[in-house]
Amino acid sequence: MTEDHVVWATLEDKQDIEAVPTDTRWVDGTVYGMLCETAGRHPSRPAVSFQLRGEADAAAETLDWATLMAQVTQAANLFRRLGVGDRDAVAYVLPNATETVLTLLGGVTAGVVSPVNPLLETAQIAAILRESGAKVVVTLAPFVKTDVAQKVHAAVAEAPDVETVLEVDLKRYLKPPLSWLIPLLRPRVERRHNARVLDFRAELAKERGDRLDFDENPDPGRIAATFHTGGTTGHPKIARHCQRGMVYNGRVGALCLIGHEDVLICPLPLFHVLAAYPVTMTALASGAHLVLPTPAGFRGEGVMDNFWKLVARWRVSFMVMVPTAASALMQRPIDADVSSLKYALCGSAPLPVELFRRFEEATGVMILEGYGMTEATCLVSLNPPDGERKIGSVGLPIPYTEVSILICGPGASIVRDCGVDEIGEICIRSPGVFPGYKDETRNAELFAQPGDWLRTGDLGRIDGDGYIWITGRAKDLIIRGGHNIDPALIEEALAGHPAVAFVGAIGQPDAHSGEVPCAYIELAMGAQATEAELLEFAASRIAEKAAVPKSIEILDELPKTAVGKIFKPDLRKRATARIYTRALLAAGIRAEVTVVEDPRLGLTAEIAVEGPNADAEAIEKVLGAFARPWRMKP
Repeated sequence: MTEDHVVWATLEDKQDIEAVPTDTRWVDGTVYGMLCETAGRHPSRPAVSFQLRGEADAAAETLDWATLMAQVTQAANLFRRLGVGDRDAVAYVLPNATETVLTLLGGVTAGVVSPVNPLLETAQIAAILRESGAKVVVTLAPFVKTDVAQKVHAAVAEAPDVETVLEVDLKRYLKPPLSWLIPLLRPRVERRHNARVLDFRAELAKERGDRLDFDENPDPGRIAATFHTGGTTGHPKIARHCQRGMVYNGRVGALCLIGHEDVLICPLPLFHVLAAYPVTMTALASGAHLVLPTPAGFRGEGVMDNFWKLVARWRVSFMVMVPTAASALMQRPIDADVSSLKYALCGSAPLPVELFRRFEEATGVMILEGYGMTEATCLVSLNPPDGERKIGSVGLPIPYTEVSILICGPGASIVRDCGVDEIGEICIRSPGVFPGYKDETRNAELFAQPGDWLRTGDLGRIDGDGYIWITGRAKDLIIRGGHNIDPALIEEALAGHPAVAFVGAIGQPDAHSGEVPCAYIELAMGAQATEAELLEFAASRIAEKAAVPKSIEILDELPKTAVGKIFKPDLRKRATARIYTRALLAAGIRAEVTVVEDPRLGLTAEIAVEGPNADAEAIEKVLGAFARPWRMKP
């Protein structure tokens, strides 16, 4: 901790921090204003570093704070020249790079920035571009080993509001002879749209970087970003973020945790709120050095294998990770000097206790588990850096954030507050809470009344010291014959097996109980275990008999989101197809079962009959016993 930081060890410390009047920057500042302040204080200190390749000695580009401010100013001026106003969207469909940072910060300054996951399919990208109303799209120029350009140009053809596509050419990060080969290897892309296509860097160079060409809108409540979110539920939604929430994330991080001498490595994607807000905005507010290793971060070639050497190269003091990354790192030797590391910030999903202990013992680095969500402009709580870290807890609410555990009734009315350690729905109030989704129909019962508490949909409790414990996701509960089973109970037990790298527990359809628990496993590299062995291990570790999985399936790799969460909709589809196929075969019906996500019905099985003796009536006799819907495949 630096001298600039306040002491935050207990709930009482948090309350003391909140009792001191804050300056108006907490509510009236802007993202661009934070950048200008930091550039003024530390103009020549490193601000952002990016390396295209994952080797520890790979070439890297570093911008100091004065240069970053100038280039962000150019980006904001460019977007305004292209017709972007306060309410117009600049979408970026980019992996991590220096240009991604410029687009994020310049887009927030000029209008409404709209990050899009480049791993999405064309139809999904197009839908997000249409819903955001993007005027400008920043994406990759055609490049080897990526189809981002192909997908985006196809998506723009289905998004009529897009007027300009700005292309970022990663070739500029390469040196001869590799750079000579790119024109020969560059894939061809069809552009079946009317948007003009310009080179991002060429257009950026035409703009002035010493000041903005327009008057920045200082309204802290201005919608300055829209992020698509579906978490692990499978239904993307467009969340609107106010500038106030972005500034709040940065100010809290700089107040309680990170200073200008820190180096923060972030191998998480900048289209996700965790990287965009608590990480990038905290660097902006504090003056810390932000390091982005490869466009794909943790997924980048060589990053995992070289991670500890990257820490040593950059003298990293803070690393950001998710549980799946922590597990993968523990399968590799710590082959470098990591003594500069002070903390590992971990979020996105619960960290198994065994993995927590194994990581700290192996690295000597303290893990700070936290909790956030897109709807809160991310950060909600954190295990306090100066106080007790309760393993399995997501810590105390951060300063100026209130958390209550509530029982809500019809119409989102508050029935009552929960007592100490009583489980209910986690609800929050803070400067970061968003005003709602862009689609107003999604906002019904989103806020508990009275008091406008944001309902997270997460189940949890608060202990006597004020620490928050997440006990499950309301929608993830496995309901076996009316009995609620927390999948975390199963996942925690199986994660204790030495051969297990990742676990996803879900409810699979059951004709008798509605659903019963099952688990999908990804083994650690080089490890071996049988499904029968894992079932026996689970039974020995899970005291609640009803929670013992009925089946376990080992996969080569579990489906994951871009930030490493287990993507449970894919597992539910897999389990439903398996159970329905087996039930139909038992009745002598051969059919192909495909499970799709219907926006009205949810998970729905589509049945393609393979034999002459299977009509809809025969199938109804079999599948009618299950709760999840089905239909004949068109």
